[in-house]
Amino acid sequence: MNYFTDYNNYSIKEAMNMDQDKDREQVSISQTLALTIVPERCSGCRTCEIVCAIHNNKVNNPKKARIRVLSLYPHPVIKMPIVCKQCKDPKCMESCPTDAIYIEYGIVKINNSECMGCHACVVSCPFGAIYVHADLDEPIKCELCGGDPQCVKACPKNAIIYVPQHTLGQTNRLIDTLKYAHLKEMEYFEHGVKKKLSYAQIETGGLRKDKTKQEESDVDEQ
Repeated sequence: MNYFTDYNNYSIKEAMNMDQDKDREQVSISQTLALTIVPERCSGCRTCEIVCAIHNNKVNNPKKARIRVLSLYPHPVIKMPIVCKQCKDPKCMESCPTDAIYIEYGIVKINNSECMGCHACVVSCPFGAIYVHADLDEPIKCELCGGDPQCVKACPKNAIIYVPQHTLGQTNRLIDTLKYAHLKEMEYFEHGVKKKLSYAQIETGGLRKDKTKQEESDVDEQ
């Protein structure tokens, strides 16, 4: 089913009838493929969130999705899907006091029956890929839909891709190059004043710690 084009005909009842059994072939695939994001393609439509919430939590509520689209405002507007990277040595698993987090077939999972709701995993995840919702008793994270991630199928811009792990390094280099090329320097207006924002400032949240504002000003004048 094409989730994007058929979304209006895609009911919650149909989602609840979806087969949740994890096919062996899909699980095997998850060991050799990795989910990655191409931020240059993301339009911020949040289709991935809706499909994820329906598929995994049976609700049409993007705030209960296991993937989240982060939007940075006001200038410039940047949209970036955040999803679990299925770390081989996950910090979330290391921080869990009840050993509720484990790895199965290369997928980092949460055993809800063992989770005590301390949210240590949420704090320890360096990517912010574990979420908490007030209606849910336990944290939620991407588990790759058993090896067949629905967000990949649903994304109309192909911003979410499922690639072989051995090509992930090449994919990340390409993504970083694209980001640098497009975001090396951006101009915008704030209260009628023309300003510039560099790629380095977007990545670090401000000026480099080893660079003073005066040094930055000197560079801009050159």
